[in-house]
Amino acid sequence: MDSDTLKQRAAERALAYVKPGMRLGLGTGSTAAKFVDVLGAKVADGLDVICVPTSEATHKQAQALGIPLATLGEQPELDLTVDGADELDDALRLIKGGGGALLREKIVAAASERMVVIADDSKLVAKLGAFPLPIEIAAFGWQATLDKVRTVARDFGCEGDVGVRGTQANPFVTDGGNYIADCAFGTINDPEQLALVLSIIPGVVEHGLFIGLANSAVIAGADGVEVLGEAT
Repeated sequence: MDSDTLKQRAAERALAYVKPGMRLGLGTGSTAAKFVDVLGAKVADGLDVICVPTSEATHKQAQALGIPLATLGEQPELDLTVDGADELDDALRLIKGGGGALLREKIVAAASERMVVIADDSKLVAKLGAFPLPIEIAAFGWQATLDKVRTVARDFGCEGDVGVRGTQANPFVTDGGNYIADCAFGTINDPEQLALVLSIIPGVVEHGLFIGLANSAVIAGADGVEVLGEAT
């Protein structure tokens, strides 16, 4: 069964978490886009929700589907965020940011009472780190910031390649005007401590380790859909 079909099944299962009147955070990425599509169909059938998108791309998609939208300034407290992940483990620790929206995704998730992750089973891992960890960094002095990231990560046994996404002449720029560093650390043995030390580096805007934010994960595989964490 192809991953596109599995993503669709996870997205459809996540609709069970959505109740009329909810304030929702809408994630970014290929799996989250599946959820926005199925949510849009429910809204067209009369479902009453209001949603905060985590990227300009998600905003555009949701708007085209007629989903009522708001900002966090207008809706600072959300009931639920549904988003994808680049990796997750059985403790519901995540790596996110492959789509370059990790800052807004983390802000929206933190504003939500619950976060539900949707993914195909290829994203479920025993230990985080096979997927390069994205870190959003300020454009000013980015080379110095990357040097500091390398130094700090080395103390945790993370010594893979660290580089800016895109090219030095034409780097990828996030919706917030920042750069993304992709860090091929390999296995991350202590995600909590690595998350803590990365957060205090000047120039690091946010990192893609989402610790303690996800309440549930809806994982679709060839044998069906499994829910980790809290059920609906």
